[in-house]
Amino acid sequence: MLISAKQIHNGHTWLPEGSVIDISESGHVNAIHDPAIQDEAVFYEGILTPGFVNAHCHLELSHMKGAIPELTGLIPFLQTIPKHRNNFTEDFKKDARHNAFHEMLKNGIVAVGDIANTSESLDLRYLDLMHFHTFVEAIGFSETNVQKLFDRSVHVYKEFAAQDPGEKQNRQSIVPHAPYSVSHSLFRMIDAHKKDAIISIHNQESRAEDEYYLVKHGPVNKLLHGLGIDDSFFKSSGKSSLQTYLEWLSTSHPFIFIHNTFTKRNDVEVAQAYLKNVSWCFCPNANMYIEHQLPDVEMFMQQHAQICIGTDSLASNHQLSVLAELLTLKKHFPSLDWETMFSWATYNGARALQLDSIIGSIEPGKKPGIIQIMNLDAAAQEIKVLA
Repeated sequence: MLISAKQIHNGHTWLPEGSVIDISESGHVNAIHDPAIQDEAVFYEGILTPGFVNAHCHLELSHMKGAIPELTGLIPFLQTIPKHRNNFTEDFKKDARHNAFHEMLKNGIVAVGDIANTSESLDLRYLDLMHFHTFVEAIGFSETNVQKLFDRSVHVYKEFAAQDPGEKQNRQSIVPHAPYSVSHSLFRMIDAHKKDAIISIHNQESRAEDEYYLVKHGPVNKLLHGLGIDDSFFKSSGKSSLQTYLEWLSTSHPFIFIHNTFTKRNDVEVAQAYLKNVSWCFCPNANMYIEHQLPDVEMFMQQHAQICIGTDSLASNHQLSVLAELLTLKKHFPSLDWETMFSWATYNGARALQLDSIIGSIEPGKKPGIIQIMNLDAAAQEIKVLA
């Protein structure tokens, strides 16, 4: 099948106007042709891009859509999740999870970095409709019973790892939830589990996180005490959270730092100098939902950061749409160009999840998914999945 459009983004840049994609019935790209054969192609209105990559999501929280009000701030938001997470029937949770997953498919998403605290989302991977990297979170801010805390995550990890392979890629790794919810000893156990596994971590989503690491005061201190957690073992480092916990993890891991709402230039410089493979994932709609604050996007660009896009969960978002995340960034940072942002949403996300050999860009041999975007600059956009 030969297809063309006025604008085609290949995951890296705009193709010359009139370019033609030769795509097989299976969805694999056979070739990219110059405009000379455009008359033989099916022409689509709007823009064609590779399928989107949602580098950070929590599908297992889909049942909590609308359960937490906006603008609570991160600490009250975190306090609310465990109070309400289990106040739903299993059938309700399953229906919400599947509805959210199919919403992502309709929104042109072909791969997801999905956070898991349980094996509930395993049923979505068995559908074999989307590439998954499941990040099994380890949580425990304690220096006692650390092995027991880690073993819980290993049990969930093994449930995902035991899945028989399908057409889509299904991978998993054990990761820390956040710097304020994982102790030094638990960080070390996560690090040792698989030295080359992708590490995803919620990073500097609140000012309170750095405050705790710098001086051990503030809302995180109150959060831990409110949960009955004895943090007497923890000594403030006098450095940001990121610059502290990096010393507890091996540089052999690829890293995806999530949110980065309050990440400073020096943090980015340190991380990118110290680590071999770093991606920075922005989830702007969730940031606006919880804190009404966005990362310093222009600073990250000045640092040549590898940026990718996530949606977070329906507990902190109104939809699971990568395009909606880009539109929010464009609204608040009008100088951002679509050529750059489409790269964030496609190739950069695929690279972060180590899926760039099969998706993320329109190149011969790949099966990236092809989506059509119409009315990009209008009030209501439309996405159609073509392949």
